[in-house]
Formats: sequence, structure tokens, C-alpha cells
Amino acid sequence: MAKKIELNIEGMSCAHCVMAVTNALEKGEGVKKAKVNLKKKKATVTAEDTVDPAVLVGLVQETGYEASPM
Repeated sequence: MAKKIELNIEGMSCAHCVMAVTNALEKGEGVKKAKVNLKKKKATVTAEDTVDPAVLVGLVQETGYEASPM
């Protein structure tokens, strides 16, 4: 089963930032797809039910951006 997790993302300013956050999220264990929206400062992640949003926040922070669950 899959679930959607939405995150607020801060610190992005360009398409490179979006790609960096997308790549970081999609490397997470159990993540099926990540869609990042620069204008809305938001990421929508489709992941297995076992994925903890806090882990996704950590992946974004390791990339140099701030994140929080919506």
C-alpha cells in the first residue's frame, strides 16, 4: 500500500534546488516518487506505508534545505 506525505520545503530558489530535493527524497528507502513544487515550496512524496515523514525531513535537511511535515 502507498501513502502520500506532504512536506513544506524552505530555501529553494531555482530548478537546481528542486532537482536536488527531488533526488534526495527519491533515494529514501520505500519512496516510490517525489514531486517538488518550487512556487508552492512543497514536496509530495508517494511512499510505502512504513516510511516515516521524519526520515524524509532528514533527507531534505542533509541536502541543505529546511523541511517540515504539512
